[in-house]
Amino acid sequence: MLFDLGPLTLAALAIALLGAAFVRGYSGFGFSAIFIAFASLVTNPVPLIPVVFSCEILMTTLQARGIRSHIDWPRALTLLAGAALALPLSVWFILTVGGDTARLTVSAIIFVMSLILLSGWTLQRRIGTGGHIGVGFISGLCNGAGIGGLPVAAFMSAQPMAAPIFRATMIVYLTGLDLITMPLMWAGGIVTLDTAIGAALAFPILALGVWLGGRQFLSATPVTFRKFAVMLLLTLSSLGLIRAFI
Repeated sequence: MLFDLGPLTLAALAIALLGAAFVRGYSGFGFSAIFIAFASLVTNPVPLIPVVFSCEILMTTLQARGIRSHIDWPRALTLLAGAALALPLSVWFILTVGGDTARLTVSAIIFVMSLILLSGWTLQRRIGTGGHIGVGFISGLCNGAGIGGLPVAAFMSAQPMAAPIFRATMIVYLTGLDLITMPLMWAGGIVTLDTAIGAALAFPILALGVWLGGRQFLSATPVTFRKFAVMLLLTLSSLGLIRAFI
């Protein structure tokens, strides 16, 4: 059985994958965090992280045509430069700790980032190159656990930015982050045949979720929907923390 998981667990993960892909299609972020937060409730999420990264890259191929004119390339590349500095340490940590510690770490990071996103925190002045590299570094530290997008989402949400630019820049940043992280995880031995099979099986689910999200069937604005996604993250991470201590 794939990743030594039972059929009911795999079915639950498939449903979570569809929901997370819908959120990504609509808002441009949250896919990895939502899926991994849920996975932490039912299994050790670490072996699934490379699958999640593969899914992120696949989703970008589905969304690339509609986002090109909105991408803030200087911002995305500067953030990636900072992330690249932290990723080796981040991947080493998540591969070294045990499954219970990984679950606790993932849930705690998502919980804190969700609170920051919900707080309505705003930046009072323009952030330069050094600040972007610093935020990218923090993102890289989180991405060993597969949730490097949340610090950047919090950072960009705290600035005046049109929703299409936020969405497009997040998509490009997350794809670059995953492309840097995957070779490090392969070197660590957790990119396996199951990773490739899992990504292949996930693709039809991803395509459906991104298509539904991209059509924006919900009446909510992107900002309102983003708040809903963050509340979902807060709930899942809270359940993960409770599970870790029980």
